[in-house]
Amino acid sequence: MAALAEIQTLLGEPRFNWSDPAPWIELEQELGIEFPADFREIVDAYGSIEINGQLYLEHPAGHLLHNLGKTIRGDLDLWREEDMAEFLPSPVGANPGELMPVATATTGEAVFLCVPETPSSPWRVVVQEFDSPAWTLYEMTFSEWLLAYLEGRDVTLCSRNLAPDGPFWEFLP
Repeated sequence: MAALAEIQTLLGEPRFNWSDPAPWIELEQELGIEFPADFREIVDAYGSIEINGQLYLEHPAGHLLHNLGKTIRGDLDLWREEDMAEFLPSPVGANPGELMPVATATTGEAVFLCVPETPSSPWRVVVQEFDSPAWTLYEMTFSEWLLAYLEGRDVTLCSRNLAPDGPFWEFLP
């Protein structure tokens, strides 16, 4: 995948390099969704990490302290609460048009994958700012969005001041 190669160029070589699909299969069966290949590929390469001291990505492997499945279940409960649902353009969940929470940021944003309306429709990214009712839909795949973030383009999260020497990552403890 070309975007992963570009991400690796900016972010550095991954060191997790997970190859067992079992955690993904288990999580996807539980949620009733098949995550997009580019998202899985990035998370399998890097694992549970913090990028630029800001953006958290998590892997679904059960042995990890920061586990994607556990986080998604908690975030689904949070975003389904009546007073939180009004801050998103559509409900959270795995149905077409719904939003699946997949990442968070120390600066108060939540990153969602928008489940395609039809099998031929593309995945898109929605970023919600916790400290305001604002959200932004990005007509791009997760890898395109992450690449834009790493390049310092405005995709709601802004890393320029957090990574003045360029993008970096570290494993989550």
